[in-house]
Amino acid sequence: MSDLRSKYRLERDKRLRSDGNAQYIEPTGRFAHFLDDPYVPKVEREPLTDDVTFAFIGGGFAGLVTSARVKQAGIDDVRIIEGGGDVGGAWYWNRYPGAMCDTAAMVYLPLLEETGHMPTKKYVYAPEIFGQAKRIATTFGLYDKAVFSTAVTSLTWDDDRSRWVIRTDRGDAMTAKFVAMGTGPLHRPKLPGIEGIDSFGGHCFHTSRWDYAYTGGSYEGAPMTNLAGKRVGIIGTGATAVQCIPALGRDAGELFVFQRTPSSIDVRSNHDTDPDWFASLQPGWQREWLMNFVTLQTGGYAEEDLVKDGWTDITKRILQRMSEMFKDGMPDGMSLQEAFLKAYQDSDDEKMDEIRARVDAVVHDPATAEALKPWYRQLCKRPCFHDEYLQTYNRPNVHLIDTNGKGVERIDETGIWVGGVHHELDCIIFASGFEVGTTYARRAGFETYGRDGVALGDYWAEGMRSKHGMHVHGFPNLFVVAPSQAANLISNVTHNFGEAGSTIAAVVRHAIEVGADEVEVTRDAEDAWVALLEQNQRGLRADPDCTPGYYNNEGLPVGRKEQLNGAGYPEGPVAYFNYIDAWRNSGEFEGVAFR
Repeated sequence: MSDLRSKYRLERDKRLRSDGNAQYIEPTGRFAHFLDDPYVPKVEREPLTDDVTFAFIGGGFAGLVTSARVKQAGIDDVRIIEGGGDVGGAWYWNRYPGAMCDTAAMVYLPLLEETGHMPTKKYVYAPEIFGQAKRIATTFGLYDKAVFSTAVTSLTWDDDRSRWVIRTDRGDAMTAKFVAMGTGPLHRPKLPGIEGIDSFGGHCFHTSRWDYAYTGGSYEGAPMTNLAGKRVGIIGTGATAVQCIPALGRDAGELFVFQRTPSSIDVRSNHDTDPDWFASLQPGWQREWLMNFVTLQTGGYAEEDLVKDGWTDITKRILQRMSEMFKDGMPDGMSLQEAFLKAYQDSDDEKMDEIRARVDAVVHDPATAEALKPWYRQLCKRPCFHDEYLQTYNRPNVHLIDTNGKGVERIDETGIWVGGVHHELDCIIFASGFEVGTTYARRAGFETYGRDGVALGDYWAEGMRSKHGMHVHGFPNLFVVAPSQAANLISNVTHNFGEAGSTIAAVVRHAIEVGADEVEVTRDAEDAWVALLEQNQRGLRADPDCTPGYYNNEGLPVGRKEQLNGAGYPEGPVAYFNYIDAWRNSGEFEGVAFR
């Protein structure tokens, strides 16, 4: 084993915990308000008992894109049900300073052609992303029947009426012929289960509920003037923390960053969009860009890299190495798969060496620089791209408190303990992320009851079962919108939503055209899809070179349940997108029964 592999495994072992996802806790008790909406007051209204043709639970991009496609399919009777005060999902809640997309806006923002919006930059900030969500809702008339500040409490199939009964915390008992759910994990904040977390006497909040009343400033960029003279601590150094730490370092009297595992920080090189260039793009450009990005990002070949970012860079390196290896024919004693694996490992090693070298080049203090270096493969954790994060540690008021992989020791009334040293704080900010590894019902916030009262949570107790990640046997007229058991493209989640939305719209339109009351995947078709996924598992996996995180079940063994919950189409996202496009356009809808 090479010295690098040994270093990766040594650092991984420091961070392994037997409790896995159980190390995180839900915001309850004094933290229950972290789930509240600080942006839009809840206005009382009469309970709804009406019926709609199509309802979508969740107002993020999954709900917006799917509902837009259903509207385009000729179904006008569409309702979005959202717990927040407006559409946007994660981009309604995420208003922390510096929030922006970390996938290029040209492929991340959905329906750009349909709405006529030009991203102002290669990577746009949260207000513009939220603006695109609202623009989609306006363009497609999705506000007309939408209900906001409304949390679903149960979803129950009524077999006699072939309708879903949707009950909410507003006393609603509305019904819908078809229901889709896009209740992704990025709206349910989680907290670290640190000893004494309840005891802190200062101010605290989660990044997804940023408290500008305390900090001052705004997520549009106004300085947080109230933090002058304050000692602020932030727990976490993942994607969210990487984006907000530069603003905190600029504005806080003193900032203490508590790090368990450093993120991989590549160059972002953001820049403005040229309006003349954008105007020259031909119709259909966004689909072309989407397929170009996913092809390059997942190891395929394309003559041109349209997106040109850190996601596609490693694939180009792999292809270059493969070309060099095969220029004189197949290497002796090496299969194509072995050659690709070697090219991947060599390219990843090269990339991570560059990322660690960048830390040395940017961060002045050698000890701080050493602690900020990531020792794992680039895709073990979500890669980050930023041009101000590392530079923030050169500020004299910013202190990196590295925990050597162990995490914070405990919290008391006045601050945080790490390695026996106490750090007195006025405010603690939790950048601890969202629920990913918990059950679907816990993430959604409600249970779904299908035919004969079977709970979806029970049906998926031993792992997710579906066809296309969308259709679930025993749950007619229900569609799940998520990457799992489909393309599982985590580098650009919204692409998954777009393909799912088009597929659902085609199924619903066909059901209405043929006068079907119910649409349901057959048990045989569901079994066949699950068996296909199990043949060649793409998705959640254990890797001895990977530091623990939500990409790999926090480093714990990956059993059949975890594999099914994180599975992707065996041939990869490009093959899946081509497959599902053919499936929905064939008119046959193989495996799905219309009754």
